[in-house]
Amino acid sequence: MFFYLSKVFWFVASPGNAFLIALLSGLFLTSTRFKRMGKSLVWLAVVFALFSTFVPAGSYMIKILEDRFPQPQSLPDRIDGIVVLGGVIDPVGTAERGRPMIGGAVERIIESAALAKTYPNARLVYSGGSASLTRQDVKEADYVADLYVSLGIDRDRLVLEREARNTWENAKYTMEMMAPKTDETWILVTSAFHMPRSVGAFRRVGWEMIPYPVDYQRAKMPSFPSPGDFGVGLNGLGYAVHEWIGLISYWLTGKNSAAFPKPRVSETQ
Repeated sequence: MFFYLSKVFWFVASPGNAFLIALLSGLFLTSTRFKRMGKSLVWLAVVFALFSTFVPAGSYMIKILEDRFPQPQSLPDRIDGIVVLGGVIDPVGTAERGRPMIGGAVERIIESAALAKTYPNARLVYSGGSASLTRQDVKEADYVADLYVSLGIDRDRLVLEREARNTWENAKYTMEMMAPKTDETWILVTSAFHMPRSVGAFRRVGWEMIPYPVDYQRAKMPSFPSPGDFGVGLNGLGYAVHEWIGLISYWLTGKNSAAFPKPRVSETQ
């Protein structure tokens, strides 16, 4: 139920849709007896558009997330496994086109492949199903093996978790599948802005791992003053708002170990 509610909520709460809803509602209401309310909504939409265009709020919100878990200065000599969170491949588009449609988070695969080569005895787990409301018949994990093979990883090393639809299910299903021992050391690979929520979810199911953030977005987004591109500003704000809402909702529903998970003391030394 959480998965479906989160999709419906985000449809309304995403900055782009919220802007459009406010603008269209305002225009409609201006021709009714609620004319004053309509004008207020139109002005609200205009102010939001100007704010998104000239103030890189999303960039700074992303930076806070990305700075929460720094990259480890060193790694142990022994690593028992590497968990990579999905979100790289569009399974629906891939099924339609017949070839992998890869998004901007491809560093998750590239960096995890490099780690797998550094630790040849470590298990390599990729967790990713389908985040689509209507297409649960295609799974991201089904298309990732060829990418790893092209990067020099033996297909037999891969463990594919293909049912997870969101970060919470990544943690829950991967924990159930791998049943890690308390003395094992695992690495968690995902995008830097996504690491706080991911670490919190895995801690919540009782799995402590070494965070290995990749795919930094901050450098791809404008800093102040913004160059004045509404599309770029809106896109950055969408990334940031989505992740912050995810953090809050996970905490409120008991899916995160803390409101804003932070590194263990040993990870900051």
